[in-house]
Amino acid sequence: MKSHSAPTIYIQLRNRLTIPKGKDVTLRDVAFLIVEPEWKELLYSIVLVQPEKRDGNLILVDMLHIIPLIHQVLPAANIEPIGEGRTIVQIDEHKGARKPSISLFVLVWLLLFFGSALTIMNFHADVNMQEVQIRTVEMLTGRRDEHPYVFQVAYSLGIGFGMVIFFNHLFKKKWNEEPTPLEVEMFLYQKNIDHYVIHEEFSKMKHREDGESDQTGGSG
Repeated sequence: MKSHSAPTIYIQLRNRLTIPKGKDVTLRDVAFLIVEPEWKELLYSIVLVQPEKRDGNLILVDMLHIIPLIHQVLPAANIEPIGEGRTIVQIDEHKGARKPSISLFVLVWLLLFFGSALTIMNFHADVNMQEVQIRTVEMLTGRRDEHPYVFQVAYSLGIGFGMVIFFNHLFKKKWNEEPTPLEVEMFLYQKNIDHYVIHEEFSKMKHREDGESDQTGGSG
């Protein structure tokens, strides 16, 4: 290989990724690189981690682990990290795509449907919504109607229409590119999980390093 001037490598790590069980974690899996084309494939082929059973199904790959491995291939490389300095790798122990369970889907759908319906009905019972609707119709029309069905049907349709607008979702269709409240909550939940996993994995790495140093000191 011909000698080249020291390349500058811009590296950005993914936030989280999933790989199948038994596969080595390479730099191609966890990072995006901006570098001269002649170095790209060589760098992407660097093996970062060979997952073992003791690692569990979550592995933390840190930039401080990646940089020495790159320097083993290109000792004079100038590395410029971009963004987050760590990646969470999840090991998928299931071979192939898992088929969704129809029975589980129906069960969850029924629980959500009846749970939501009971919540709305209990709220209406607490505030005596029927009397409120009767009084509203009486103020609008000047006569009392104990069963204002037209108003109740319009009110029920308005609840459904309002929920569609609020959640910005109807089945698979979205009205615009803004995230729904549920998507925002799921994103924040996943972010909190990632922070927790990073903290736990750092603690495991620290304990492992302390154990190895104790063994080295004892043997010395």
